[in-house]
Amino acid sequence: MLPQRSNVLFCRSLSITIAFGAVVMLLLFSACSGRHKDLGDAITERDSLPVMDTKGVMTLISDSGVTRYRINTEEWLVFDKKNPSYWAFEKGVFLEKFDSVFNVEASVKSDTAYYYDKQKLWKLMSNVDIRNLKGERFETDLLYWDQNKHTIYSDRFIRIEQPDRIITGHGFDSNEQMTVYTIRKPEGIFYVDDDSTAPTDSLQTDSVQIDSIKP
Repeated sequence: MLPQRSNVLFCRSLSITIAFGAVVMLLLFSACSGRHKDLGDAITERDSLPVMDTKGVMTLISDSGVTRYRINTEEWLVFDKKNPSYWAFEKGVFLEKFDSVFNVEASVKSDTAYYYDKQKLWKLMSNVDIRNLKGERFETDLLYWDQNKHTIYSDRFIRIEQPDRIITGHGFDSNEQMTVYTIRKPEGIFYVDDDSTAPTDSLQTDSVQIDSIKP
């Protein structure tokens, strides 16, 4: 009788061991499957990739059904899943703004630019060079162009070259045509003809508004 009872106990122990082993294997398989799925999601993350990557672009852009801008760039990237979404011009951009009869009101060139399409905001960086219809030239390292508010502004050093003088200062606000603008902290006015400088006292003001300055 004892040997038969021992066999029964042995069989029960073996069954419990096999069942326990099966549960362990199932848990390990599930864990491995979960890790593999997580790794796949990280590799294929959609919002880190541009939806469009275009080389050598020259295109016209409309605003409210009217052609307003022309863009020339070596590379144009569109990140539509970023928050906020934006266009990237990291190899430089040349932008022209048209009036209602397609005259060029202003041209903008910079080494790097980002356009936040939902906010209609341009961020222009590094060697920003702007020309207006009057032939004036504006140079700075950082400039923002808010198309909703129709303003252009910067808090950096700016150099303005006019036909008869050069104006320098920090901080800048302007209309979109770059014809009426304010320098927040003017530093100097240098006349081209006689190479003289405006008196220092006349520059110690909070801001200077400029509209078609004449000597």
